[in-house]
Formats: sequence, C-alpha cells, structure tokens
Amino acid sequence: MSSGHDHGHDHGHSHGATADSDKRWLAGALAVIVAFLAGEVVVGLLASSLALLSDAAHMLTDAASIVLALWAIRLAAKPAEGRMTYGWKRAEILSAQANGLTLLGLAAWLTYEAVRRLIDPPDVSGKLVLITALVGVVVNVLASWMISRANRTSLNVEGAYQHILNDLFAFIATAVAGLIIMLTGFARADGIATLIVVVLMVKAGVGLVRASGRIFLEAAPAHLDPVEIGREMAAVGDVVEVHDLHIWEITSGVPSLSAHVLVAPGKDCQATRADVAHMLADKYHIDHAVLQVDYTDHEDCTDTEHEHAPHCEDSHGPVHRKSIAAN
Repeated sequence: MSSGHDHGHDHGHSHGATADSDKRWLAGALAVIVAFLAGEVVVGLLASSLALLSDAAHMLTDAASIVLALWAIRLAAKPAEGRMTYGWKRAEILSAQANGLTLLGLAAWLTYEAVRRLIDPPDVSGKLVLITALVGVVVNVLASWMISRANRTSLNVEGAYQHILNDLFAFIATAVAGLIIMLTGFARADGIATLIVVVLMVKAGVGLVRASGRIFLEAAPAHLDPVEIGREMAAVGDVVEVHDLHIWEITSGVPSLSAHVLVAPGKDCQATRADVAHMLADKYHIDHAVLQVDYTDHEDCTDTEHEHAPHCEDSHGPVHRKSIAAN
C-alpha cells in the first residue's frame, strides 16, 4: 500500500507575503540600477574607459537578472495544475542558472577586452573614471542592501544578488584604477581592474551554475545527507528497512523525499508512517515526504486486501536496515 504524507501542505503557499516583499525590494534595486546605467554609458564613452563600460555592461546584466528574477517569482506563484503538477517553481532555478551563465559569458568577453587593452592601452580619463566609479559604489551598495532584504535562501534572488554584489566589487576596483591613472598616468590599471572583477564574476557564476545544476539533476540538497537520513528513518519504531530513498528539491528551500519503508509483520504501519514523517519534518525540515509502507512479509498494510505488494527488484541506492541504524 502506498501512503503519502504532506505535513507541510501550505509550505508552498506561505511564501506569498515574502514573494510580494521580494518583488518590492527587487523592483527598487532595478530602478536605481537603470537610472545609473544610462549615465554610466555616456561617461564611459567620454572617458574611453573599458573598466567603466564593462561595469555598465555588467550593470545591464544586473538589470536583466533582476527582471528575470521578478518574472520567475511571478511564474513560481502560479498554482500547480494540468501537466505542471509542481506548478512553475522550477522557473526560479532556470532564472538562477541563466544568471550564472551570463556572469560566466560576460567574464569571458571582459577577459578578452582587458588583455587586449593591457597589450595596447588607450588614453583613459582617470578623473571621470574615479568620480563615476565612486557614484557606482554608492548605487550598488544601495541596490545590494535592497536585494539582501529579500529572501536570499531563494537561489533565484541569490542569483540577482550575486550580480549586484559583483558589480559593487567592480566599481571599487574601477575607482582604485581611476585614482592610479590620475596619480601616475598608468593606463593599464584600467585593464588590471577589469581582470580582478573577472575572477570574482567567475567564482559567483560557477557557484550559481553548480547550485542550480544540483537541483536540475535531482541531487539531494547540500545540507541533507541521504545516508544519515536513511539510517534515522530505519531507527524509527517498528521500521525494519528503508530503500528507494530519494531526496530532491523542487526549488531552493523546498526539499522533498520519497522512500519505500518496510515494517515488522503485525505492527501498525500507518502509525509507523506517521512517526517517520514527523521525524523527517521535525529533525530535517522535510515537510513533503511520500512514503510507501509495506510489511516485510510482502502483505499489504491494510490487511483488507489479499494481493501482495512486491518489493523493488532493482532498488535505487543503499538499503538502510535497523541493524545499520543501531551502529
């Protein structure tokens, strides 16, 4: 007999108020960034500064990342219906992955441009670069603060936040480059500043792609150890064995679990199922657990049906038994 448990039935719906506040903070950051972006492009062209133009390009991806995050939040709020049995919650992970990939793509382009300018440095107006970069630092501190007020446990919001935070580092590096150019005339400082930012962009981009890839590949969340959880489940009450244990995330912060649980003959399988489900919710915050519970002698748990529930001939992953849990 298969028996499901959805201890946190309202989990997916309780994010509504938070999603609304997330949208307000993201929209505020977007307004600040777009206003500054327009002015920065003009100054970057006047100053012939790659560092400023690269910051502007990065800010354009910042704006795009926020628009994408806002769109994903809106999609994720749509109810599950029809073929979309989980709703559109994965849209937020698509958004996070797109943000990570654009960071990596932009890093590749900026590396090429920076190296080209290190080889043949153009004349750069250090004063214009410094002033604009300092204004950019203020703008990005404000935008970073706004997005940090949103729910950063969402990989989608974190993706937008990483874009803005990297831009803040970019402006700090650009301001330093502008000061060096003003004081020493060393124009290559502009390209060096760009390369420093590239390193930070690659780090953030790889992190986002890896985290979103983990969710797309149905891997267990980084903070949950399937072996430990399997042993804990096997240690509950009358449980004899746990196999076909799967742990995954629909979207960041929403873990789900399914497993085949075998209990000792003659014991109360429904009570055991409830005990396992409560343990998972209380100890691991896994509120959505679907548990198939059978007796070890293959008889159906209800005792009202006479057909036998087959064991899995080819179970996935390790088998967790009471003896293992006791060690």
